[in-house]
Amino acid sequence: MRFRFIISETFKGLTRNLVMTVSVILVSFVSLLFVGASVLLQNQISVMKGDWYDKVEVSVYMCPTSSNAAACTDGEATQEQIDAVEDLINSNTLAPYIDTYTIESKAEAYERFMAAYGESRIGRNATEDMMPVSFRIKLVEPEKYQVVAEQFTGRAGVERVIDQAETLEPLFVVMNRVSWITGGLAAILALTAVLLISTTIRLSAMSRSKETGIMRLVGASNLFIQLPFMLEGAIAALIGAIGSVAALWALVRYVVVDWLSTSLTFTAFIGIGDVLRLAPWLLLAAIILALVSSAFSLSRYTRV
Repeated sequence: MRFRFIISETFKGLTRNLVMTVSVILVSFVSLLFVGASVLLQNQISVMKGDWYDKVEVSVYMCPTSSNAAACTDGEATQEQIDAVEDLINSNTLAPYIDTYTIESKAEAYERFMAAYGESRIGRNATEDMMPVSFRIKLVEPEKYQVVAEQFTGRAGVERVIDQAETLEPLFVVMNRVSWITGGLAAILALTAVLLISTTIRLSAMSRSKETGIMRLVGASNLFIQLPFMLEGAIAALIGAIGSVAALWALVRYVVVDWLSTSLTFTAFIGIGDVLRLAPWLLLAAIILALVSSAFSLSRYTRV
């Protein structure tokens, strides 16, 4: 009987304050959508880092026949200098950092160069002798590329050392900043949701002050009086959370999985499983957010 009464009062409150209920649903939807998007963006950054860093190489280019680099004033790298670099790669000093390496000869470099620029003017003027010998080094821990790069920079016969991670870092910095901005907006919207839920429940409690007064007179507990109001906020917020999960699922399913992952095959992307793992936390956050907001708001208006 009590349970039926609580459910009846809850749905009565939801329909009585329909405009405010819809407002709570929408604010909860938008705030949790931003929270979920921020978390998924961080997941995407982690996936991309793991995928790209696995492919990252440190490239050591030896001096070619003609180079304007200050390190190549003595001309093309000699075979002794090339052997010295290879010996360093195989040394005990760098063994903990280097996974594998390959040597790209002038012929291989020329073939790759022509495949990329053969139709251009610079490609037509290039010759095999102009290409540098290079070492492509795959690291055990790509984040420690600086330790390896420093060992080759400035060595005799080395024109330049290029680490692909240095190119990727600015991209990850931008993505992290976007993620933090999204998280900041989510926090602001979450605060807005708290204030709106508090206001909605407070107005609902004030509109039913006579009913709650009668309930006090017949000996109803404070929790029994407050529970229908708390459930109002929780149900409205939960509906908003379900909507945000559905929107995130659709975004990942149709934009990331069906479009981006098929169009941009050079990197990995998050999947629907990431949304499903996040969904329970968003639903729980909505319920907790609503219950805490409601309890705080009701402490003044329904106190026994």
